[in-house]
Amino acid sequence: MGDWLSADNVVAVLTALIGVAVSVGVVWYERRVPRRRRIGYRVQMDTPIGSDDPDGGGGAPNVRLGLFNDLPDMSDATLVLIRVENDGGAAVTDTDYTNRDPGRALTVVFAGRTVRGVAVTESDSGPLMDHFAPAGDNGGMRHQGNVIHLPRVPLNRGQHFKLLVLLTGGHVGGDVRVTGGIRDGVVVPNKAMPVDSAPPLFSRAARWLTILLSLCVTVLAGIIVVREDAPPPIGCATGQLTVTGSTAFAPVVSELARRYTADCPDARITVDAHGSNEGVRELADSRAPDVVALSDGPKPEGASRLEEQRVAVAAFALVVSDDVPLTNLSTDQIRRVFSGSVVNWSELGGPDLPVLLVSRNADSGTRDLFRRHVLDGRGEPAFTSRDCLHRNSPEDRVVRCELDSTDQVMATVARLPGAIGYGELRAATAATGLHALAVNGRTPTPAAIGDSSYPFTEIEYAYTYDRPAIGSLAGSFLTFMIRGAGQDVVTAHGHLPCYSPAGLERCRP
Repeated sequence: MGDWLSADNVVAVLTALIGVAVSVGVVWYERRVPRRRRIGYRVQMDTPIGSDDPDGGGGAPNVRLGLFNDLPDMSDATLVLIRVENDGGAAVTDTDYTNRDPGRALTVVFAGRTVRGVAVTESDSGPLMDHFAPAGDNGGMRHQGNVIHLPRVPLNRGQHFKLLVLLTGGHVGGDVRVTGGIRDGVVVPNKAMPVDSAPPLFSRAARWLTILLSLCVTVLAGIIVVREDAPPPIGCATGQLTVTGSTAFAPVVSELARRYTADCPDARITVDAHGSNEGVRELADSRAPDVVALSDGPKPEGASRLEEQRVAVAAFALVVSDDVPLTNLSTDQIRRVFSGSVVNWSELGGPDLPVLLVSRNADSGTRDLFRRHVLDGRGEPAFTSRDCLHRNSPEDRVVRCELDSTDQVMATVARLPGAIGYGELRAATAATGLHALAVNGRTPTPAAIGDSSYPFTEIEYAYTYDRPAIGSLAGSFLTFMIRGAGQDVVTAHGHLPCYSPAGLERCRP
């Protein structure tokens, strides 16, 4: 179902439905909608030809021809050109006019002006002219005062005639109206057009339908072209992959997975981090080819079938709550704190707050490398608190709790005054309510990570069961992370990629 609802399929179906609807609508209109009679009229020209009315009565200057300057009552003369047309759906015969006078059909009224003369200047067919010629007292076209009486002129669909009217006694722009009755029809004004302009080829509805169909077809073609001309990048693989292990490195891996699947949409990568040691152990037990385990440090002894790749020099940080204003501790002070010898921050020149040790559980690779690189191989005190604030027993010298992830450690340290913990560098610097400590005066800068002068670092390893198969998603993702564009993500999180100039020496076996 999901594949069927792709963008190109949806646009194609919509385009087809619109096309069918338009076709059905046209047929229905042609068959069901009555062919209504309609006569339309429009003023195509209204201009002064006398010497008065310099601005045409409307404020805009006009050319004054002055053709009748020497004739009485003609200084305000104007010429009006009117087009009368059958723009309905059926022909209009002489019997279709409903005027009771058998010699009259339509009436043209000029408000405020007097008709001095009128002529038919154009018609679609010569025989139409015969209807305008006088034929006794009641025939032909006549005018009186400000009114022109038009005869019963039959008009086929699309036929028209034009009246050129000479007027006096008013200004340009006065109201011009054509009235009369049509059986099963109407007489209506049309939008004015310049003289001799042709009507538009398509109606407004036809133009909008054409534009809509063109847009649908263009979008559909664009989707097809883009999909065909922009294949996934070289090296993309398909399938499913699970990345487990280190919670400290999980933010890096999660972003790497998003970047990879954005370029390779047929890949599915799940990040399920719950500790370095547990992740490596599960991989060794499952022997799954579609699992990658990240570990903060090397694998334990005995897992000989696990294939190892070095990803980066990962940087970690000690953090304290902002209630403790200290910014630097020596390794000796850190060992005293995590051995339980220091129970109050005032013993190290800090505030009068009890020390709360927030540690990781036994499956944590971060805890193991903290023990090896910072505590000189010594272990931490026993577990003494479930809530990281109260001792389990009054005899316990110090509060120490264990949590399952880096994020939990950061949130707890930020929440509890006097708390101290450790975790991945990016998580430590991004959290609020706490701050990172320098160790022996050194902070985890790229230079300090590269030359080992900052002690709280470790190589991040990626493990698979045996070597990944050629073309597999596991192999492609590891290449992206270790040697490809994923190195930018690793660097952005404060780590040193092993395949960078500075990282090659640190990651050398």
